[in-house]
Amino acid sequence: MRRVLIAGCGYVGQAAADLFLSAGWEVEGWTRTATSIGKNYPVVAVDLEDREQVKAQPGDFDAVIHCAGTRGGDVDLYRRTYLDGARNLIDRFVRSTILFTSSTSVYAQRSGEVVTEESPAEPERATSQILRETEKLVLHHGGIVARLAGIYGPGRSALLKKILSGEASIDPENDRFINQVQRDDVAAALCLLLDRQSTSGEIFNVADDRPVLVSDCYRWLAERLQKPLPEARSTSSRRRGDSNKRVSNAKLRGLGWEPSYPSFVEGMERSVFPSDLPSAS
Repeated sequence: MRRVLIAGCGYVGQAAADLFLSAGWEVEGWTRTATSIGKNYPVVAVDLEDREQVKAQPGDFDAVIHCAGTRGGDVDLYRRTYLDGARNLIDRFVRSTILFTSSTSVYAQRSGEVVTEESPAEPERATSQILRETEKLVLHHGGIVARLAGIYGPGRSALLKKILSGEASIDPENDRFINQVQRDDVAAALCLLLDRQSTSGEIFNVADDRPVLVSDCYRWLAERLQKPLPEARSTSSRRRGDSNKRVSNAKLRGLGWEPSYPSFVEGMERSVFPSDLPSAS
């Protein structure tokens, strides 16, 4: 039986764990503090930043997924969580395939162009630069990098949260494409990438089929929720680090991955509104 360690067994990691279990893998999860989350697999409290603690963990795994998150945070937290965490995992599990969940934020393109895994990844934000450095470390050791678009799903949607709180606004002069992916489609992608033998040392974009303009997202949400359109608010220029690109998922699709939620609208209607906003139907 193949064994997988999910280091950072949170929102995405738990969904991935369920899929690995159903596919016959033996699963172990690590979180920073929790020792049990009521699942059919062990969950151990391990701080990825603590080299000695990681080194002391027993057992070996065929694959290790580094999908810890920071919930925001500054550059130092990113470095400790992602880069130091990856280094500690690589040093401890020298025979395992390491899969790092990075972000499409490493693409800094600003003109609405289509980006593939071959496109330049030269981020402006210091936090995204840490992700890029971590990618290079994992790839150097024969690992896999999954660049995730903005994740949403049950209990989680940044755009929905903003429109409900009144924080949303539409800038008619600096509209931009954003790229998103539903949580369960991310989990399916991680399982697929580790099930294949030919993905080591490769980068894969994990995004749905239809990049969408921010304004279109908010217009659809406003209509769906029967709320006024967000305020139109012009800014002199786009914020530093804000990108405007359309992320291609063609390489991942070439492996046989097909998103169950190919667009934001389908994902929201079928996975978010039914559970989060039953009165909005």
